[in-house]
Amino acid sequence: MAIENLFDSASSVMTVVSFTTFVGILWWTFSRSNSDFDAAARLPFDDEALDYAADAAPAQGERNHG
Repeated sequence: MAIENLFDSASSVMTVVSFTTFVGILWWTFSRSNSDFDAAARLPFDDEALDYAADAAPAQGERNHG
């Protein structure tokens, strides 16, 4: 009987710990400034600008190819 009570208590404790972890992750995610997320959202478009610059100016050795 004592072991069943221990498992019930452990189950309750793990539920509280899991819920607290979930709420902590939500708080950490939504409390950050939007500028961090905006910078990450612009990364794919920043890469395209670098690709266009590389295509516009070919290397010296490639200009002479026929």
